[in-house]
Amino acid sequence: MKEQTSIPTTKVARAGQFVKAGIKVGGNYIKHYSKKLVNPELSRDELHQDNAADIYGALSELKGSALKMAQMLSMDRGLLPTAYSSKFAMSQYSAPPLSGPLVVKTFRTYFGQSPSQLFDKFDINSMNAASIGQVHQAWKDGKKLAVKIQYPGVAESVTSDLKIAKPLAVRLLNLDERQIDRYMGEVESKLLEETDYELELRRSVEISEACKHIEGLIFPKYYRELSSKRILTMDWLEGLHLKEFLETNPSQAVRNRIGQLLWNFYDHQIHTLRQVHADPHPGNFLMRADGTMGVIDFGCVKVIPDYYYDNYFRLINPDTLQDEALTQQIFENLEFLHVSDSLKDRKFFSDLFVQMIHMLGEPFAVDTFDFGNDEYFNKVYAFADELSKLEELRSSKVVRGSQDGLYVNRTYYGLYALLNELKAEVVTNKPDWLRGKKN
Repeated sequence: MKEQTSIPTTKVARAGQFVKAGIKVGGNYIKHYSKKLVNPELSRDELHQDNAADIYGALSELKGSALKMAQMLSMDRGLLPTAYSSKFAMSQYSAPPLSGPLVVKTFRTYFGQSPSQLFDKFDINSMNAASIGQVHQAWKDGKKLAVKIQYPGVAESVTSDLKIAKPLAVRLLNLDERQIDRYMGEVESKLLEETDYELELRRSVEISEACKHIEGLIFPKYYRELSSKRILTMDWLEGLHLKEFLETNPSQAVRNRIGQLLWNFYDHQIHTLRQVHADPHPGNFLMRADGTMGVIDFGCVKVIPDYYYDNYFRLINPDTLQDEALTQQIFENLEFLHVSDSLKDRKFFSDLFVQMIHMLGEPFAVDTFDFGNDEYFNKVYAFADELSKLEELRSSKVVRGSQDGLYVNRTYYGLYALLNELKAEVVTNKPDWLRGKKN
């Protein structure tokens, strides 16, 4: 893969990349409709593939929050055509890497030394390159290490990138701008946190320690003396990302074991720690043939407020939905319903959200759930597609749903998607919290 020798860092240069992509996308539409004049039956598949390639090309050169948006969109398979989600999935661990001189420059900026001076051995060629940074192998005192280096200018460009990228998100997802504005502050704050590697180091140590009792999970040791605000050093963990792991054709028993580890890891964080590794994409897990799994990258952590936790998980309890008055109150607490709603709107949105909760809560309603059941996921994707087309949602005077729900819902969506790819059967039922008790 071709290396990048520079990254656009000024607002003008970065905006220019979006403009360039927009021009290419416009040309793709012209080409598509010209062909359609000759062949009226022509599908939009080629158009989607061309657009996905051009948009990803622009975002991958920008790195940072722009590429992170592609990574997030790739997880939402129900929102994008397959061509987009497949291409954007590359941002999880195979973006174009930085060149050697830029890597050395970053070390000199934060340590006053080159990587070859800090480590006994340092591989200048990156092993993985993703949205915020890239990972190199290094050795020191006989230990094999992973060194994550943040791309230059990423932290400084988060706010401006989100503003520039908003029209792209509106067009791709067919969303009302108010829906994006509603959550922009939450997204911006999380992306800024992800660029702070000192914060990530503290959270990595804290959550790893709190989850070390889950047998089969492997966490790296982190090295403060070899880390800084933009460089993070930890033990190198062996293992395969999900796609490569599945290519080894693991047994169903191993799939189930790793699926159970994923479920237990997230269950403990959400219900005990009340903070969660809110970026469950394949690039953050290293799976092994013996059914164990390494966990890396705690840059995106969502702290779950008590009020949100208490209301959200009461809804998952089927008994709650039998109590209409209580359900209505929780819907108001979580901002699904608003005091300004007419009786007609209140009835419409209540029925809609009850249907959604029943569907998304299915894994919790049984002792064991088969996440390999594509029928269930097709139903969820069809429901999401239906929601995107509802005029009642688009014309609503208010945007519905608490901002705190953005990363909690994304966590569950990403977790479900991982388990579906694994085709894992998982023990899911947790009677204590389903009865409303806190761990």
